[in-house]
Order: sequence, then C-alpha cells, then structure tokens
Amino acid sequence: MINPVFVTVAEVALGLAAAAAIYRIAKGPSLLDRMLASDVLLSIVVTALLLDMAVNRNLNNLVLVISLAVVGFIGSVTVARFVQDRSVPDDGTGRRETEDDR
Repeated sequence: MINPVFVTVAEVALGLAAAAAIYRIAKGPSLLDRMLASDVLLSIVVTALLLDMAVNRNLNNLVLVISLAVVGFIGSVTVARFVQDRSVPDDGTGRRETEDDR
C-alpha cells in the first residue's frame, strides 16, 4: 500500500510544477521557452497518470501514457528542427548556408 502522505505531497508538487509551466507558456518570451514549458507540462501530465496508475494498481492509462510520450517527443523534435533551420543565416544568394558549406 502506498503511503497517502506521499501521494498528497506528490500531487501538490505536480500541481505547483504545472502552475509554473502554465505561467511560462503564457509569459514566455520566446518560442523555445513556450515549447519547453509545454513539454514539461506534458511530462507532468504523464507523471500524474503514472501516479494514478500506481495508487490504483491498474494499467488502464498505459496506452494514453505511451501516446502522450510519443507525441511529446515528436513535437519537441519538430520544433527543434524548425528552430535550427531558422537559425542558419542566409548567405545573400537566396539559399541557406549548410554545415557542408562552412
């Protein structure tokens, strides 16, 4: 049996972390800050689902947890690639400089 005090402390910690992530999403200043905060929020949701599964001793949310983890990973990689493509300066010829050109 899981100690109820541990569960309460974990719930409070997850709630505070979620509030901080939502604040960073709203305030943000950059796209990367917002993306990182949304990735953290998704991780908090996954952790809350895992905590619920541990407390109730079931695997009802396992497919949802795996799906959210995959969506979070794909979203993070997509934004990282998008930001990387934007950060490479244009050399004035209309084509972007690649690492092979350097």
